[in-house]
Amino acid sequence: MRHAVAALAGLILWALPAGAFQIEAMRSFGAAAPARVIEVLSTTDIDVLAPVIEEFLQRNPSLGVHYTLASSQEVYAAVSAGGAFDVVISSAMDLQMKLANDGLVQPLPQTLVEARPYWTRWRNLVVAVAQEPVTVLLADIALAGGLAVPRTRRDLIALLRDHPDRFRGRVGSYDPAVSGAGYLFAAQDARLSDTFWRLAEVMGRLDAKLYCCSGDMIAAIRRGDLLMAYNVLGSYAAPKSETDDAAGQGFQVIELEDFTLTLLRTALVPKSAPSPDLAAGFVAYLLSAEGQTLIAGAAGLPAIEAEAFVAKPHLNPIRLDPGLLAQLDQLTRQRFLEEWRAAMDQP
Repeated sequence: MRHAVAALAGLILWALPAGAFQIEAMRSFGAAAPARVIEVLSTTDIDVLAPVIEEFLQRNPSLGVHYTLASSQEVYAAVSAGGAFDVVISSAMDLQMKLANDGLVQPLPQTLVEARPYWTRWRNLVVAVAQEPVTVLLADIALAGGLAVPRTRRDLIALLRDHPDRFRGRVGSYDPAVSGAGYLFAAQDARLSDTFWRLAEVMGRLDAKLYCCSGDMIAAIRRGDLLMAYNVLGSYAAPKSETDDAAGQGFQVIELEDFTLTLLRTALVPKSAPSPDLAAGFVAYLLSAEGQTLIAGAAGLPAIEAEAFVAKPHLNPIRLDPGLLAQLDQLTRQRFLEEWRAAMDQP
């Protein structure tokens, strides 16, 4: 197994009461000297939510938004340490639930949360602002010319086993030991099907490369370093796939037909938020009809809609409930990662 967890360029240390956490990027939105600023901490790429933030500020010109981007593990660490952030948006549903369960989250207005579908909220502490297929498979378009593109995990296992020389060192996935979202996806994958461990063993024999982020896997497959990437955020992959298809190159995005996990990208307001009133207003905008339209359109993140699961029965939602906390138990996580390493470290 070869690790290719990409180093983040320009990594910044942000001081907190209990130490520091690493961030990937920051950007300020709004007027040069706003009357008040909303501090947003998120795992969502800045460019994805930028159109939503800019439209929000068009309606609130006296405000500014300072956006900090970090990994899901770093986001959790920052809130746990009492970081001064107003709104936290993360794809790691389990870590968001843990923050709420540990008493580090303050309630959103009851009327705001109660208006949301029951499956998109937990109490009035954590609420989903987008839903998206996550465990998509990316396959280099060149595969279509010579090999059958897999449609299920069993197809994928058979393809990798039958063509080891072609795929050795050219298959990628998340490293669940370094990525909170990657651990969530892997644990849910393993819970739903025993094919997960067989696939892990096959990828281990092929010296699979492990990554911290979907963006790095997408970049690797576009460069030709990988032929396949497993468990990638579909919302990040689809736009680049469409652009590449138009140029006659790139990769395909495949929602596996046995099941494709669907996550809820959630928002919360930490107890340490310096401006909880502004935070509630920003979350309310994200959940409004206008905000959801922007999230689905300009941001490219699927808005909250139950009809998606009717139209695509293979989509399997990760439920926003206390069951997510079980996999964060220290011993449970340790055992899972030990099994993962054993599966990946194949001779």
